[in-house]
Amino acid sequence: MQFRSRLESLMRNLLRKHEVDADLEEELESYATMLADERVAGGICRPEARRSTLAELGGIEHIKQSVRDGRTGITFELLWQDIRLALRQLRKSPGFTITAVFTLTLAIGANAVVFGVLNALILRPLNVPQAESLFVVQHGSDVASHSYPDYLDLRQRNRSFDDLAVFAISQSGLDTGKDPSNVWQYETSGNYFDTLRIQPYLGRFFHDSDVHGPNSAPYVVLSYAYWHGHFQDDRTVVGRVVRLNRHPFTILGVAPPGFQGTILFFVSDIFVPVVNHEQLFGDKMILNARGIRWMFEMVGRLKPGVTPAQATADLNSVDSYLKKSYPKEESNDPYTLARPGLHGDYLNGPTRTFLTGLMLLSGLILLAACANLGSLFAARAADRSREVALRLALGSSRNRILRQLFTESVLLSLAGGVAGLVASILLLRRLSVWQPFPRFPLHVPVSPDANVYLVALVLALVSGALFGIVPVRQILRANPYEIVKAGSTGAFGRRITARDVLLVVQIAICAVLVTSSMVAVRGLMRSMHSNFGFEPRNAMLVDTDLTTAGYSGEKVPAMQRRMIDAIQAIPGVDSVGSVNYPPLEPPGTWQGLVYTDTTEDLSPSNAAADPNMFNISPDYFRASGTSLLAGQSLLMA
Repeated sequence: MQFRSRLESLMRNLLRKHEVDADLEEELESYATMLADERVAGGICRPEARRSTLAELGGIEHIKQSVRDGRTGITFELLWQDIRLALRQLRKSPGFTITAVFTLTLAIGANAVVFGVLNALILRPLNVPQAESLFVVQHGSDVASHSYPDYLDLRQRNRSFDDLAVFAISQSGLDTGKDPSNVWQYETSGNYFDTLRIQPYLGRFFHDSDVHGPNSAPYVVLSYAYWHGHFQDDRTVVGRVVRLNRHPFTILGVAPPGFQGTILFFVSDIFVPVVNHEQLFGDKMILNARGIRWMFEMVGRLKPGVTPAQATADLNSVDSYLKKSYPKEESNDPYTLARPGLHGDYLNGPTRTFLTGLMLLSGLILLAACANLGSLFAARAADRSREVALRLALGSSRNRILRQLFTESVLLSLAGGVAGLVASILLLRRLSVWQPFPRFPLHVPVSPDANVYLVALVLALVSGALFGIVPVRQILRANPYEIVKAGSTGAFGRRITARDVLLVVQIAICAVLVTSSMVAVRGLMRSMHSNFGFEPRNAMLVDTDLTTAGYSGEKVPAMQRRMIDAIQAIPGVDSVGSVNYPPLEPPGTWQGLVYTDTTEDLSPSNAAADPNMFNISPDYFRASGTSLLAGQSLLMA
């Protein structure tokens, strides 16, 4: 009841202020008149009675101010007065206001952008239920180095995971009956979606019960984005048969919005069971050979109460058994766990380190901006010293003046924070759709969320406090009488010391930032002019994968020869060569170049080729502009 009464009083004082003031003035006037009437009845004339009554009360205005100071909600009223006065002061100095807001926009915007990327890639969990219990299993230093038979043994023998699933990324040709196109896909174990505990948006997922051995599950699950973009939200796609690498596959369902796989930066179009790898690519070894550690990434969900350390020990105990059973196929690398989303520790560690360094640099930019604005505020306080002195002489408290200056700084910081946040949101959204490598569906999922908004607000308030605190010492030590006598330089002579300190801080921070930028730019220029072993100028790279078009066996090298001859016949083409992998994208540790006379399949999906070798065709050295350091090239056409 008391709370309700105070709330009603607060709302009345805030929303009906003039009516409350009129009631107070009427009540005080009535009380003063009553006291004056008593004195008139005692024989005193009315003018003298009223004068003595007002003298005894101490003045009507003084009483009214005392009553106002004790009202419920006076804090909000004073704050509103400070805000209005601050806005008037800032409007009177447009140059200062624009400079301060622009400076804060750049500083806070830079911090918000870097934190947005850090939040999306490091802090934000994977978009699956109970993501905290989900881990990827690493074998040695590479997260994607598991053989399929090892996965089956680990899944069956471990005691720490509710389930383990594997997936690999590959590319296929999808024909829906209209325009065939290449799609990027996750080849997954049958329990992949069950392990992640996600539900389909449309139709259903494939499960372990759908898998009965090699080539037994010709099913496709579409990602929501691919379904939306290529099937125009057609809900009748479920059950439709499409052709994947010229083989019939049935669409079972559509994944939920926002889910495109368990690697954050890789956008998958479809999901297919890995047991159909032989059907898609003509490779029988991937699912059977224990020694072939293909690009499988293993993900598992820990059982309740099991720690990552216990799970790691459990996996390595199973690994010890496998090493004894298969000493020739198994490696000595231990098993470890890592958080999913960034290809395990292979990218998680470097990404975290890089973004932390960027966050520190952006923090230095914000400090430099605060130091700059602090010096501007000190100079502004010095210019307003006579105004401050007059207010002090007229009875205003130093706390009220400081509160007014803080209000100005907070308003500026909030304006800069809002502008910086808007700029960061626009930039982050552009980054979310940016595709750095057109050949691959790589995207940076950095759409801003509530965490980014909160950080921008905190940065704005902290920035306002940092540069708003600079004039405090000047105000506290101000002598209004000396200022009035000496002009605007009387009491603030020491401001030069504070401003000099801020200037030194700005120079130091800017020196660090400029030096870091120059080192980064110099490193970038060096990398751009490095000796790659080939000449990229006047060279064109054509990416082909004949497997996705249904070519296999002896048809592949014949088609490759036809393609080389056709390109060679184009006017202006000097030489043509083929290679199974571009030189800067080797699948494993580079060991050498192997000559092939194009009687072998040069496509990257050919598992017969050594994954650590470049298989090249005649005239490759000439086409790539590569010169031999010693010996003689035998690859001349």
